Amino acid sequence: MRILLTNDDGINAEGLRVLERIAARLSDDVWVAAPEGEQSGASRSLTLAEPLRVRRLDERRVAILGTPTDCVMLAVTQLIPDPAPDLVLSGVNRGMNVAEDITMSGTVAGAIEGMALGIPSIALSQMMRVYRDDERALYETAETFAPGVIQRLVDAGWPKDVVMNVNFPAQPPDEVTAVEVTRQGFRDVRTRYAERRKDLRGRDYYWLGFRAEPSEPPDGTDLRAVYDGRISITPVHIDLTHMPTVHALKGMLGGAPPKLRAPS
Repeated sequence: MRILLTNDDGINAEGLRVLERIAARLSDDVWVAAPEGEQSGASRSLTLAEPLRVRRLDERRVAILGTPTDCVMLAVTQLIPDPAPDLVLSGVNRGMNVAEDITMSGTVAGAIEGMALGIPSIALSQMMRVYRDDERALYETAETFAPGVIQRLVDAGWPKDVVMNVNFPAQPPDEVTAVEVTRQGFRDVRTRYAERRKDLRGRDYYWLGFRAEPSEPPDGTDLRAVYDGRISITPVHIDLTHMPTVHALKGMLGGAPPKLRAPS
């Protein structure tokens, strides 16, 4: 099995080294195409206004001055000789990618680009209780369980338009006892915020961040699973259509375009 690895934390990230060790337990045909620097929150962005610079580290490892989507697209279409990869693994992200985070995640986006190119793809993330530079993620949890989870998923297979989003809880391996297949959750609290500061010239600037404020997610969601110490596996896809609203609006907006009503 030929495996392509990427991430959004950058080529020098500890999580990528963990992912290389995970992949090495599954195959001896492993390739790496990762961003030169951190691309957290890049989602599915492409680099369109600047050239993509490629730095070759060895025969099967490259760093690309671009986004995770750039990396997967370029690796599959230009950098890896035939045959194409059989599997794309993106991660292991430093911090979980669950709930509404999925739509912003560069880690998930790397897997989505693999799926868009016809390759089964899995995103992997390691939850942290506190997201700070002086806090280390418990990557040993992901490293312990990811090979078995990936192998089981590959054996089972999944639809071509689906990406598997795997999140490991912030617990040491000996405290993790269960895997749960979940649905995408949504937080009932607002964790993102902007802090206003002043530079040395007295001008305002803003720094975006996240509050470490837990929500109360329902059972069956990715949030609930990792909060409770279980490995979460969520099949996700990029069809964002809300079908109940489609059906509700068809009776109001089908046919000729509506005209503005005159004021009463």
